[in-house]
Amino acid sequence: MPQITGLVFNVQRFSLHDGPGIRTTVFLKGCPLHCFWCHNPEGLHPWPEVQFFPGRCVGCGECEKVCPQGAQQFLADGSRFYDRVRCAQCGTCVEVCYAESLRLVGKRVTLEETLLEVLADRAFYETSGGGVTLSGGEPFLQPVFTRALLAACKVEGLHTAVETSACCPWEAMEAVLPVTDLWMVDIKHLDAEKHRQATGVSNRQILENIRRLAETDRPLTLRVPVVPGVNDTPAEIGAIAEFVHGLNLRRGPAAPPISLELLPFHRLAGEKYRSLGMDDAAAELTPPSAEQMASLVAAASLLSIRVTSR
Repeated sequence: MPQITGLVFNVQRFSLHDGPGIRTTVFLKGCPLHCFWCHNPEGLHPWPEVQFFPGRCVGCGECEKVCPQGAQQFLADGSRFYDRVRCAQCGTCVEVCYAESLRLVGKRVTLEETLLEVLADRAFYETSGGGVTLSGGEPFLQPVFTRALLAACKVEGLHTAVETSACCPWEAMEAVLPVTDLWMVDIKHLDAEKHRQATGVSNRQILENIRRLAETDRPLTLRVPVVPGVNDTPAEIGAIAEFVHGLNLRRGPAAPPISLELLPFHRLAGEKYRSLGMDDAAAELTPPSAEQMASLVAAASLLSIRVTSR
């Protein structure tokens, strides 16, 4: 039987914002959305990538010696040049960069080694009510690995959670319902055209998957990244809250109410964009103030749903 593997770009231990308690969050690489403000740009592409942090380079020249494509170059004037067009993302240069100026983001890992890493903090999960969360990127771009890891964690008695854009076939989500204790689903906008402008994709499949998920008895939190100029008005957040309220009205009596979490945009991803040679289209945006977030929480709370914010 072929070994089950996944492409992972980070395993974050002692995570406190990806579900209840102390958790380990496994970030899977690749995402069908291209939100211009994405806080994890290293998770967008479904292949390994080399990050370059020029400020850490000590000029040893070892990367230039080993690069089979000639992508790492030290020029005659003493400057340093990384030719991303030539780069094959093989990671050979990363292996010799002791200064960690070069970093390979995205590693092919087996189910077994990932599970072992997750289980290393079992004691913290048990004392805090934590567990494991699969995030991304988009976990359901790797449905086989996602389902296998969640199932293995349930066998070990762990609390499991998924963070997803829900931009995927419903069948992929449905397959993990028995082994997922908590769902955290992003919702950016209800207006189809505004959603496409901000993320590059339609919201039709996303909203349909949310409706289907709401019909189950699984605990569900809808999360809104509050982005200036995209969805930061009381009317836009109120419309999302009304959508959640409608879902709750149709939920079965045994299902816990769906909650709403508002996540303020921040500018902490700038260095990630630069390290990947990507344009940071949200670099000039001003994060919402605490007062603005409080007003949005108040607007969303008018419909008697549970609303939180960071």
